[in-house]
Amino acid sequence: MKPQVVVVGSFVQDLSWQCAEFPRAGETVIGTFVTGPGGKGSNQAVAAGRAGAPTVFIGAVGRDVFADAAAKFYRAEGIGARFVVKPKHATGSAAILVNSAGQNEIVVALGASAHLQPRDVDAALIQGARIVVCQHEANLPVNAHVFRLARRAGVATVLNPAPMRADFDPSILPLTDTLIPNESEFVALVKLLPASAALARESPFGNSGGFDESMLAALAPEDLHRLCRTLGVPTVIVTLGRRGCFVSLAGDFVHLPAHTGLNVVDTTGAGDAFVGGFAAGLVQSGGDVIAAARHGNTVAALSVTKFGTAPAMPTKAEIARFLRRRGA
Repeated sequence: MKPQVVVVGSFVQDLSWQCAEFPRAGETVIGTFVTGPGGKGSNQAVAAGRAGAPTVFIGAVGRDVFADAAAKFYRAEGIGARFVVKPKHATGSAAILVNSAGQNEIVVALGASAHLQPRDVDAALIQGARIVVCQHEANLPVNAHVFRLARRAGVATVLNPAPMRADFDPSILPLTDTLIPNESEFVALVKLLPASAALARESPFGNSGGFDESMLAALAPEDLHRLCRTLGVPTVIVTLGRRGCFVSLAGDFVHLPAHTGLNVVDTTGAGDAFVGGFAAGLVQSGGDVIAAARHGNTVAALSVTKFGTAPAMPTKAEIARFLRRRGA
């Protein structure tokens, strides 16, 4: 089947430890260990594919056992993958600590993902898709190349600026149709962009300490919408964790609350679940951004009820059962 969602980004092997509390500096704690596929790009592709959208992932791996495991995982999932082998580099890896509250601490070594190049991307895949998704966990010039291909072909672009990086180039924003930052990424973008930073210094945004996440959380919806409009992107969706997400469109805005009453096991990958769920929802709703954001909320909610990242992404059947139980 022709892919409708193409995700370009990172694959890393997740090495995850569960522990009651995070160790302090110099402290050793006893925990349990699992390993599995991860990486922001890969997680988003799996989320979109499992949610029912025909999806292809494009990423880079080394020539090692983690690369073999990645190929095996995608075959088992029935999701398309184009892995470019970088023999001089190891497949990316991530060390993840998860405490008893489901919170996480993560260190990522990008490895081969950092060496993905524009020439590694199949232009025909990008041009034939409906939606292309990129993040910051790979080589950033690749994102700009991919979005230029997509824009010329009339393909919708989704940028998840995670993790926010010092080498971020704002020139990609005019090529972006939907921008999906979390709270810390949104604050970083506001501080980086001149028009946004200027507004953030005014009342009710600014104070002597500067704009930060606590101030973002306290903003009235109409003020958050004003800030979103300064980013120069048609649709801005700020993910707010347990508070859901805020959707800012050119002429309207809405806050969509998160699902409640869930047994939170592991929040790792929840942002990726939202992005992949949003992409799938955009395909399935025929381009309805609000419906797609609601779908992203649901996929993210279900992902935190399981341990791990890609393996925790819910299937289309699980999403349907969950919504039926909730009367949605």
